[in-house]
Amino acid sequence: MASDGRLQRGLGLGDSVVVGLGAMVGAGVFAALGPAAGVSGSWLLVALGVAAVVAYCNAMSSARLAALYPVSGGTYVYGRERLGAFWGYVAGWGFVVGKTASCAAMALTVGSYAWPGQAHAVAVGAVVLTTAINYVGVQKSALASRVIVGVVLAVLAAVVVVGIGGNHSGATVLDREIGPYGVLQAAGLLFFAFAGYARIATLGEEVRAPERTIPRAIMLALAVALAVYALVAVAALLTLGSGGLAAAHDPLAQVVEAAGAGGLAPVVRVGAVLAAAGSLMALILGVSRTTLAMARDGHLPRALARIHPTYAVPHRAELAVGVVVAVLAATMDLRAAIGFSSFAVLAYYLVANLSAATLTGAEGRPSRWVPVLGAVGCVVVGFALPIGSVLAGLGVLAVGAGVYGFRSVAAR
Repeated sequence: MASDGRLQRGLGLGDSVVVGLGAMVGAGVFAALGPAAGVSGSWLLVALGVAAVVAYCNAMSSARLAALYPVSGGTYVYGRERLGAFWGYVAGWGFVVGKTASCAAMALTVGSYAWPGQAHAVAVGAVVLTTAINYVGVQKSALASRVIVGVVLAVLAAVVVVGIGGNHSGATVLDREIGPYGVLQAAGLLFFAFAGYARIATLGEEVRAPERTIPRAIMLALAVALAVYALVAVAALLTLGSGGLAAAHDPLAQVVEAAGAGGLAPVVRVGAVLAAAGSLMALILGVSRTTLAMARDGHLPRALARIHPTYAVPHRAELAVGVVVAVLAATMDLRAAIGFSSFAVLAYYLVANLSAATLTGAEGRPSRWVPVLGAVGCVVVGFALPIGSVLAGLGVLAVGAGVYGFRSVAAR
């Protein structure tokens, strides 16, 4: 830890990319693909393309802002600096709440694949373990993420090869009419899978040469994740069809079984557990850093801004986030968590795009169409999500805004 209480810059380009991949790959392949197929059917790849375009715009806006403001907090900091304290607060609130739900979803994914009969108990155990790993230092977390990502990518490569080259006779088509709304809703659910690159930006205070490293790491992680998602989606659609994919609770295990390689199913299940655990680890890492930034500014209890003298991590923020996620993992439903999280995080990226639109050429402004398309995409895709997710997201954002307003009035 530096003498001024700042975090250490110990992460390079490779570790930063791996942290982002660790947050994306598990969520996208093992949690969001099936629900997205259920509303988009054979148009799943189109929905994936829409989600990728929105994610690309968000990534470009976030990368330029992260290079200019290389400190912990991500869009919470960008909104505060470019649009004002209220918008930064709304972004931070949306991120912390939405990504806390994402953490619970990933923990439940671990439990569902590892021990379906005790999914909630296993989920809580996964939260405790990943919080402990993050507690002893971000570089150790990056090392763990590197190992997990390598194993998961190897498993997914096997699924792609078997799925594309295997038996496709059991594929079924989703028996329902799909319109533009279904494609947009699927894009919103799949966006849940792309949001992991934000973990890189929220680690801005711990990255070496952040002006150069952060933009490169974000784009590399996004490109690799998109390629993986597209290949796995093609393999799943060929083998199971849109109907089979939509009905599957463990779609990738069913892909290898239907393709004639059932012996790989246990390996795929282990890969799913590792993927979700790696995603959970990176998500908790990012949420705790935004919590740190908000605590520094007094929007959350200042005690959460303490940095551990030995491990140089925001240990109180990490423990607080871990406790909340453990409670949610013990009580929350997996699919509901995905929709709610997507809406809250799209609100977060709306602020990021609006912030990027205020940059000047000297500050590294992206092409003007990038933040405009990104902002419009966040609104359109966000409100296409299931109505329950939209209402819950709006309600939570309203509560956060109300707390901010009350504190502002009380401070006068």
